[in-house]
Amino acid sequence: MKHPSNRELFAYWNDRRGHAKAPERCDFEPSAVRELLGDIFVLSCDADSGFPFRMAGTRLCALLGGDVKDKSFPAQFTPASRREIEEIAMVVSEETLPAIAGVTALAPDHTTAHFELLLLPFATRAHEPISLTGLLAPFEPPKGALGPLEMVSWRYIHPPAEPIVPRTLRKLALARGLMVYEGLR
Repeated sequence: MKHPSNRELFAYWNDRRGHAKAPERCDFEPSAVRELLGDIFVLSCDADSGFPFRMAGTRLCALLGGDVKDKSFPAQFTPASRREIEEIAMVVSEETLPAIAGVTALAPDHTTAHFELLLLPFATRAHEPISLTGLLAPFEPPKGALGPLEMVSWRYIHPPAEPIVPRTLRKLALARGLMVYEGLR
């Protein structure tokens, strides 16, 4: 990761996940990354609906030309990059693997603006919609709304070699006080 904002968000995400593959959405506290909120977004992992934005920060909305809530994330990319970003978002959500990407876009002054895109999964829970979070960090803040985004490079960030402790064991490690075990009489 090259951008300090992405390194900060990844470090917080990594800390919140502990020994799990990804943190649960309820463990992610927005106030802990308050200064990054303008660039952060949350996507619904619904490929049929085009991975719609559930939430997007104000700076990101300004870069994309307005409020993007419920709009398709891949639709913000050039036609040549849409299939690629859809596949990356699917792998991030299904395989619980973070991804980092280099992205460019045409700025209003006809120069090329460079960005770093970070996609981070949340742990899945039964009966809850699957979602992921991310941050689009500009290397030089462009003035005005951008043209469509274009993928330049990407890679997955592989999990650490340490074993991942199952969720039930993590919860037992946190349990304190009296525990009742059901048994036979």
